[in-house]
Amino acid sequence: MDRAQVGTAMRAVVQRRYGGPEVLGLEAVTMPEPRPDEVLVAVHAVDVASGDVRVMRGEPRLMRLFFGLLRPKVPTVGRDIAGTVAAVGSAVTRFAVGDRVCGEASQGGWAEYAVLPERFAVRLPEAVRFTDAATLPVSAGTALQGLRLAGIDPTRDTGAGAGAGTGASRPRLLVIGASGGVGGFAVQLAVLAGCDVVGVCSADKSEHVLALGASAVLDRRTAWASGEADGSYDAVFDLAGAQTLGELSRLVRRGGTVVLSAGGGDGLLGPIPRLLAAVVRGPFVPVSLKPLAAGRNLADLEALVGLLADGRIRSMVDRVVPLSDASAAATEFLAGGVRGKLVLAVR
Repeated sequence: MDRAQVGTAMRAVVQRRYGGPEVLGLEAVTMPEPRPDEVLVAVHAVDVASGDVRVMRGEPRLMRLFFGLLRPKVPTVGRDIAGTVAAVGSAVTRFAVGDRVCGEASQGGWAEYAVLPERFAVRLPEAVRFTDAATLPVSAGTALQGLRLAGIDPTRDTGAGAGAGTGASRPRLLVIGASGGVGGFAVQLAVLAGCDVVGVCSADKSEHVLALGASAVLDRRTAWASGEADGSYDAVFDLAGAQTLGELSRLVRRGGTVVLSAGGGDGLLGPIPRLLAAVVRGPFVPVSLKPLAAGRNLADLEALVGLLADGRIRSMVDRVVPLSDASAAATEFLAGGVRGKLVLAVR
């Protein structure tokens, strides 16, 4: 792409107010221009993630302090992008026009072009499809960083998870919300690290979670009342936010770890009260309560791209839909029927 074309029109999914999928529309907007430390990416595929849907709805409402009080400051959502470099900023040294890349943009990914900071962009091998790469940055990155809080790191060449297992036993991990994007990657990465993984999800998604490597699956509607989710786990990775801290603590052995994601909560403050409570209660309970605040990390994404290229993890793409059907994709995501990841194809 010629730099003279930067600033011309492109198609993007735009919202002028907060709300449901009905606020989304495909419009012609001005193409962004990369800053000195950014690359402009011709987007081939972009993920539909829970964070995108939360920003679309403006919930929890506390986030509007950062994204716009009355309407979104950036009218196009989308962070996980994969595509080819179309232009580079004046200070960019690692990439050239035509390079295949993926990464987490700040926003604006549901569009034909999006800008990506060079320090968060990763080069893609030819064997990795754009639709697969677009599922990695937020979901797989969050899963990896959450597992590390539990002492499990598949990027270390140790052959087994660190965990709290005793002797030669495999660390036992419970993933609550195992059928989603983050949960599915957490299952795969923990199995890769040598853990015995049990997933919690709805019954109709159990085969999906078992196919990712879980040794067993518990029905999220009955596991708690039936006692199937016992206290034999070395760690729990909670991605649903539906159980109390006390209930989660009783799922792990003494000295075990409960990793808390940013899920659940009310429409005003979201999970913040729960995460703060975990910090306050931490010193007074016999387990470790660890709130997760995942962030962009170049080394993590490079490692994850390598695992995907080697076939050691897979992308779990449920469906690929065109950018023009973004509103329908958001509707499907909110309905809870997606197994793994939903991806928008731009090119």
